[in-house]
Amino acid sequence: MEAQGEGADAGGTAGERGRLINVAYRLLGSLAESEDAVQEAFARWYALPLSRRDEIVSPGAWLTTVTGRICLDVLGSARVRRERYVGAWLPDPLPDPVERGDGQGSDPADRMVLDESVTMAFLVVLETMTPAERVSFVLHDVFRYPFAEIADVLGRTPAACKQLASSARRRVPDAGAPVTADTRTEVVRRVKEAWENKDIAALVDLLDPTAVMTADGGGLVGAAPHPIEGDARIASYMVAIADRAPGLVLWERSVNGAPGLVALRDGVVLTVASFDMTDGRVGRIWVVRNPEKLRPWATRRRDDEEVRGVSGSLTAFDRRPL
Repeated sequence: MEAQGEGADAGGTAGERGRLINVAYRLLGSLAESEDAVQEAFARWYALPLSRRDEIVSPGAWLTTVTGRICLDVLGSARVRRERYVGAWLPDPLPDPVERGDGQGSDPADRMVLDESVTMAFLVVLETMTPAERVSFVLHDVFRYPFAEIADVLGRTPAACKQLASSARRRVPDAGAPVTADTRTEVVRRVKEAWENKDIAALVDLLDPTAVMTADGGGLVGAAPHPIEGDARIASYMVAIADRAPGLVLWERSVNGAPGLVALRDGVVLTVASFDMTDGRVGRIWVVRNPEKLRPWATRRRDDEEVRGVSGSLTAFDRRPL
């Protein structure tokens, strides 16, 4: 498989880690698992005799193949583990590296390139695919690897890999009418304001009638155990939470490259919410509260002018559902 993206330098592997993290996150949806997969790939590389490494024409290609195979194994076992997961499982939400600083830190989130292939909506669709479909689809449709090279990862023929990607592609729903970035930002801002004001009517107006809210607490903090469906039920639920949760600070922040909301208490991020639009209204809300998934959101305090906290809006008591 030819190396793509960042090339390997004269040493063979420098500069590959960021590219591999990007591949692994799209395959796994978990930053921790992605980092583990890449670490394992590098461990196998350095375990090779030096003479064997010298024979490998493209170390980046070798690392990509090995990382893909490791991710395939992880995906196979993840289905079993997620059956034991408490409540809904959602992919790790990603902060914008620019908002975290220079984006050159050691956290794998700092190495992520944010585009349409990491939106929460896209990652949730990837979860519906079989492991082989997901690997074939992501490597071909997202990273543009040819099927002849994907065959090395899956241990199948190029024709079989092409069929897997085609099958996966059919699982991706029609995006519907395009929604501009400005519209997304404005709708999320209005959701924030309506939530803070406990305005059920305004929230219903912003939600699609068939909207669904899904929360992930991982059994570590309170979260709605089942998806909440329908604009009126979601709006009432949001207002009920606001009534029980005084003292919230809400930030408008990029979540997986799209407008989202972040809830904090005492400068600590406790909840990250991302949104998907349907014809200009919110069709899906994904709420991540699992603290293990919020580690990349550890943040420094902002100037008071930037932090737009509103007393009486949403916060997160550790064991209360959100």
